[in-house]
Amino acid sequence: MATIPQEVRHARPSLPDNLTIARGARLWPIEEIAHRMGVPGEAVEPYGRGVAKLDLSAANALAGRPRARYVVVSAITPTPPGEGKTTTSIGLVQGLQQLGHAATVALRQSSMGPTLGMKGGAAGGGYSQVVPMERINLHLTGDIHAVTAAHNLLAAMIDNHLHHRRQLDLDPENVRWQRVVDINDRALRHIVVGLGPRADGVTRQSGFEITAASEVMAVLALADSLRDLRQRLGRMVIGYTRAGEPVTAEEIGAAGAMTALLKEAIKPNLLQTLEHAPALIHAGPFGNIAHGNSSIVADRIGIHAGDYLVTEAGFGADMGAERFFNIKCRASGLTPDAAVLVVTVRALKYHSGHYRVVPGKPLPAAMLAECPEDVRAGAANLIKQIDNIRAHGVTPVVAINAFPSDSPGEHAVIRDIAEAAGVRAVVSTHVRDGGAGAIDLAQAVVAAAAGGSEFRFLYPDDMPPDAKIERIATRLYGAADVAFSPEARDQLDAYRQQGHGGLPVCIAKTHLSLTADPTRLGAPTGWTLPVREVRLSAGAGFLYALCGDIRTMPGLGADPAAAHIDIDDNGEITGLY
Repeated sequence: MATIPQEVRHARPSLPDNLTIARGARLWPIEEIAHRMGVPGEAVEPYGRGVAKLDLSAANALAGRPRARYVVVSAITPTPPGEGKTTTSIGLVQGLQQLGHAATVALRQSSMGPTLGMKGGAAGGGYSQVVPMERINLHLTGDIHAVTAAHNLLAAMIDNHLHHRRQLDLDPENVRWQRVVDINDRALRHIVVGLGPRADGVTRQSGFEITAASEVMAVLALADSLRDLRQRLGRMVIGYTRAGEPVTAEEIGAAGAMTALLKEAIKPNLLQTLEHAPALIHAGPFGNIAHGNSSIVADRIGIHAGDYLVTEAGFGADMGAERFFNIKCRASGLTPDAAVLVVTVRALKYHSGHYRVVPGKPLPAAMLAECPEDVRAGAANLIKQIDNIRAHGVTPVVAINAFPSDSPGEHAVIRDIAEAAGVRAVVSTHVRDGGAGAIDLAQAVVAAAAGGSEFRFLYPDDMPPDAKIERIATRLYGAADVAFSPEARDQLDAYRQQGHGGLPVCIAKTHLSLTADPTRLGAPTGWTLPVREVRLSAGAGFLYALCGDIRTMPGLGADPAAAHIDIDDNGEITGLY
């Protein structure tokens, strides 16, 4: 049995579960949190105890204040349970507060699919959480349901258009817009709609996606105003005519009503961490399918609300961080001052290839025993992800998210690997100790941000889209080549002819590997990235390349496992983790 190292022994003898910790928190009035950010009272719209919406006027009210240092948190390629980017982001903000800095964290909203599935909630953990925890993980202010309603309204209007054979001559066999739901339900992946008498619509094959994968969600995260949201929704391509011409939501007549359904959802949600740091929780696009970052409007508020704004990018640096740099920063005009790369002992052992980790099951016991050699054997992935951040002109601080089973020797190996790569690695115990456990990390981030970055995009706007895909695959993933299917080639040619060649690209692939194969760990080289299809996300403003088998990604087909959640006789939720 592994010995608990000295550096992760703490005053608290054992760590209560997340819900117990969250329930024990004393919330400050949310108006006080907003006031400390400098948000005027008229822009604060309380949504029950501990939660508020911020009117978009808050961004204009704060615009004259100094700009905060902007820090993005990413990670190495994760194990299926994840490596703690959210807890690290929250812990870092609390650590910055411990140093006397005013800091805000900006995070994505959690989908109920993962919350009610095997992954669990997304509000942080231990003493680095955003509260109230139940509100965040179950509905919050209803933003995701508003996205669901807006998406499905467009789907209904498309089928109504087909039923009445409107003048656009939309091809029923070339409709690209499915329906969405915010729970895991694999039986809805592929469906047939319009069964029954003729009055019930046109019979055709369709399907469901999870709401976080909706283009409406991606649009919500990238829009910078209600007007911009309206325009982006109108540009979304929902299918093609029989002559092959694109049909948009504007042409279907749905964009205005969709915007009306989203008029409250575009307002960022304000909550607080356990140590009362402001937390902007807004929008939730997937990190392996979409761009995996929280909203631009939240960042526009947070960037003038204190000394530091910390945001999290989904999954590894090849995924969410790449989209943060090349999609979100392009759209927002904001550029990062520093980056954090989260690593764990268990993840490097995983990348050694010596252990099999199964989603929803405990880690192998042998994986928790002290073995610095296995940590070193998985070093290639850490080195590659450091390089991926540096490819954008930013040098990361490596945050070692400490677990009780870690040993000092294993942490020392990670420090050696990082130092050999020219970056600093810091052990952080924020889960157990809150902000006090992240002080060293906060000091390292302050130093990194003070040094500034030489931020650059990975590719210019005018690079052909196939070359952009190749640049990402070869420079960030380590691929030797890219193989485009004939269909993907035809689609790229069509998008160029339609004037979309200048858009950034978003590559949908597994998050569990740098490759498109989730079983290939570490940092493989000499492989080929298969691009089987390219789609246009005109509302979000990027081209979307599908690589490998996207069914291996979390989403509608993941197994629901909600039996751990219940409610007691007093109406209190129990079992949410």
